[in-house]
This record gives sequence, structure tokens and C-alpha cells, in this order.
Amino acid sequence: MTLTAQEIRKHVMDYLEATECSIIEASPLHVTVKLSPRADRMLTDRPYYWGFVERTGVDPETLSFTFVFEPEKYDNLAAAAQAAPPSRPLRPGNPASAAGLPAGAGADGMEAAADTGGATAGGPPVSAAPPGGPADPQDSILARFFGFVPALPRIGPGMIRREDIIYGSKRLRQIWAAARDEGKCLQLFEDPGSRQKMTLFSAAYEPWLAVCYKVEMSCDLKREELHFIGVSLTSGRIIPDFEAKLASRELTPRLPENIHIQPSELTVADGAGRLEGYLTSKLALMDYNWAEEARERLRLELSIVDIYYEELLKEQDEEKRLAIHEQYNRRRKETAWQYEPQIAVSAVTYGLFNLRST
Repeated sequence: MTLTAQEIRKHVMDYLEATECSIIEASPLHVTVKLSPRADRMLTDRPYYWGFVERTGVDPETLSFTFVFEPEKYDNLAAAAQAAPPSRPLRPGNPASAAGLPAGAGADGMEAAADTGGATAGGPPVSAAPPGGPADPQDSILARFFGFVPALPRIGPGMIRREDIIYGSKRLRQIWAAARDEGKCLQLFEDPGSRQKMTLFSAAYEPWLAVCYKVEMSCDLKREELHFIGVSLTSGRIIPDFEAKLASRELTPRLPENIHIQPSELTVADGAGRLEGYLTSKLALMDYNWAEEARERLRLELSIVDIYYEELLKEQDEEKRLAIHEQYNRRRKETAWQYEPQIAVSAVTYGLFNLRST
């Protein structure tokens, strides 16, 4: 399994928007972002700095990054922009603007600027890039291929750091881990739309407890399944494919106006118990031929280990025989761990979903 660059970009952008990061510039190939304090804590691994911020109460300085999703294309465009001659907009009838001089300065003024090292009266030094040198900041990769973009400011401590985010990269795994940790427990409400605000009576919302379980079936092979199950806390009804119920609904973390939540007949603990009982009964009906086949392979592997060590265990030297016996036991445990069929169930995410009653 792998993800395309567009899918990775969507995952990263969703996380940056959810954590309220400041997007400086973005393109299909990259995004430059100043992290929010929330994202900086999760992604930059600076516990001492954040401890200092908490102790002193100073305003935090978060880091800025350029995340590149297609490094090869991005570098090719950057190289093409660097190799191309710089283009500077000129005002009609004002050639002095090409040298960055004040309006009205003629050729004499341009020569004077060159003699004085490019300094202008009342202004900053003006320097011309040598042939083959760095291009104008405004003549950037985005300006050439995605429209005019102002020069980037230096935001946050230090320079803006570049990181390539591709499938399998450390930063992408870190973003996924942060999203998984922060999004493990949810409380969401169905968005009723703008018309509900104008109605006379409030809409009734039904509370649902939903859990996404991951079922891992492992031996020398491995299989994983996701079961997203929901139970109504008012009626006790269980829906096995709860994701289909949420697919067509807009959800919001804020309680909408002009709605009310129906009182719950079940507690959260009672609802969780019903979901676990439902999943257990569902797993009991599965086909477990794979487990019998794994145990047969385990018996075969253990017999091979026994045959291999049978003669070695007849060693006359006591010290050598004890070392071989220890190695033999360790090898059997490793083989049993590899081939013994196991089923593990864990909750990936869970939450309360308040949906319009039907």
C-alpha cells in the first residue's frame, strides 16, 4: 500500500488547518507554513523550550517549514527559475526603475549609483546580481509558475526549513501519529444548515457512541480489519457500518443553534459494553481455518527445530550442553511467537456523535 503525492498533501494540509497553522504560501508541490503553538509542541520535539515558555509566560516563537510533496518536480522548477534571466517590471518611460532607483532618476543617477557602490540618497543600497548569480527574490518559482507572490518573510526563529514529505518519511509518520493522538476521542454534532436557525422549534439530536476497532489477526502472516460500530445511547440500537451513516452528513465540533440533545438512556460505559459484546459475537462467527493452518505450520517448524537440536543436546560437556539447551528453548519460543495464531482488538478512535433523529 502506498499513497500518491496528492493524497499525502491532503493529509498534511488537513492537519495544518485543523491545528490552526498559518499558511504562508502553497502550491500543488509544496506548502510553506508557520506552525501554531499546538502543532509546534507535537512536531518539533522542543520540550525544554516549551517548558521555558510555560515558566516565564513569554510569547512563543514557533518554527516555520517548507514541506515539499514532490521533491523532484519542485527542484526541477526551482532550477529552471534559477537558470532563467531575471525579469523586472519597468514603468513606461522610466528606465531608472530597472536599477531600483527613485522615480525620475536618469542615466546620470544610475552611473552615480554604480560609482558609490549602488547607494541611493535616502534609501538602502542597491546591488545588481552578477551574471549567473541568484535570481531576483520576486522572480521565484511560484512567481513563474503559479502567479506573482511577494517575497517570503523570515518568520519564527531562524530560517524557514525545508523538509521533503513523501510516503514513509519520518515527518509524515510524525504528523500521522500526532493526528491519531489528538483525534482519538471526538465529540461532534451534525450541522443542521442555515434553515434550522430560522425555524420556530428546535431540532432533536440523538446521541451515538461510536468506536472504530482494529482487529489484528496474526501468525506468520498478518491481516487487519477495521470495524466502525455505533450504538444509540437513547434506544440501544447498534449500527455495524456507522461510517456509512456519517458519510452524507456535515459535522461540526460546536453545538449548533436551535437544537437540543435527547436524554440518554444508556451511559457511555453501558454503550461501550454493548459494542464490545457485539464485536465479540461477530468475531466468533468468523472462519478460523487460517488459525488451524498456522498451527500446522507451527508443528512442522517445531519438529524441524527438535530434529536439528536432537544430536546437539547429547553433548558430553556439561557447560556446552547447558548453552545448547538454552539456545534450543529460545529457538522454540521464537518459533512459537512467529507462528502461533493470535487475535488482538484495539480502539483506534471513538467519540460521541450527536445526529438528527430520523
